[in-house]
Amino acid sequence: MLRDKKILVGVTGGIAAYKAADVISRLRKQGAAVYVAMTKGATEFIAPLTLRTLSANPVYVEMFEEPKVWNVEHIALAEAVDAVLVAPATANILAKMAAGIADDFLSTVLLATRAPIFVAPAMNHNMYHHPSTQENLQKLQQHSVRILGPATGFQACGTSGDGRMSEPQELVEALQGFFAVSRLLAGKKALVTAGGTQEPLDPVRYLGNRSSGKMGFAVAEALREAGAQTILISAPTELSTPYGVRRIPIMTAQEMYDAVMSEFTDVDIVVKAAAVADYRPKASAEQKIKKDGTSRTLELVPNPDILAELGEKKEQQFLVGFAAETEKLYEHAQAKMQRKNVDMLVANDVTQPGAGFGSPTNIVSFLFPEGTRIDLPQMKKLEVARRLVQEIAERLREKE
Repeated sequence: MLRDKKILVGVTGGIAAYKAADVISRLRKQGAAVYVAMTKGATEFIAPLTLRTLSANPVYVEMFEEPKVWNVEHIALAEAVDAVLVAPATANILAKMAAGIADDFLSTVLLATRAPIFVAPAMNHNMYHHPSTQENLQKLQQHSVRILGPATGFQACGTSGDGRMSEPQELVEALQGFFAVSRLLAGKKALVTAGGTQEPLDPVRYLGNRSSGKMGFAVAEALREAGAQTILISAPTELSTPYGVRRIPIMTAQEMYDAVMSEFTDVDIVVKAAAVADYRPKASAEQKIKKDGTSRTLELVPNPDILAELGEKKEQQFLVGFAAETEKLYEHAQAKMQRKNVDMLVANDVTQPGAGFGSPTNIVSFLFPEGTRIDLPQMKKLEVARRLVQEIAERLREKE
């Protein structure tokens, strides 16, 4: 899976820098073209000559040294590679990445590249659990950086705990898995909806729901990873658009309906992960409604049923719906699947810990019209999304 892939290995200043030699050697054996960028701190632990010999390419350390080829090297390298692996990734480089700091060759490449980035944290157990490091890791994950590890065990400082860099074999296997998945849906076009729509009551208030959009954004990222050309139609959210995904922002259910219908005929896969308001106010006030101490009656009218209409219109499209329930999960989910005419339905009980709105994890079941059901344990939403993409790919292969 790594043959002819261009991989940049970033090496930073931690004792685990010696493991980078093994990582590079393994990548070369898999047929990858390996480039190396080191921080000055990393050169205190392992010599650039060692990594230059193993990679069979120049090693980049200094930002302003004479170019090895005539171009703006950090930009050329950032644009040329298929993936970046930072191993080891110290607390310092993680903080730079999270803050967007580019003050040496490696951090500048990391800021400039649009290739997928993998980091293998390696640091003292207490440094790893410091709130700042954990916040930085969470921020990087929101920016689609993939975190590999860390492992648990004895550390060079004499302590024991999590913070060890994952083993080189595990890091190479993660890259292999990424590129294997990236071929699943090559040539396919996918449409994803995400977030909770907002129905205005007046210029400052709206009817909405608790959907954060995290699950839909994870699905869009996983589809793009699998090689699909992906469109994300999203209600308002603070989430960053996954790299390589075209985002169409909307606010109301009607706006989502219009956007979905305009794209539907050109796509192969539709995943309706958005929490779309079933009703909207019959009238929205032009000015802010003032509090006057009296009771008010709010008249609601139904919004378009986007999923049901897609179920009627679909031809070659593979249609996936979501069902967030609070009771009788499988009974309600089965009924929705039949009523909406979907090819697959993702069901979850949002009252379960670790499965509700805004949670970084989810607990779902995949349901299919023929009666098959796949129950997944609690997983991070991106891992759920990747499993979903695998199921979609398998079903599409069966149809073909």
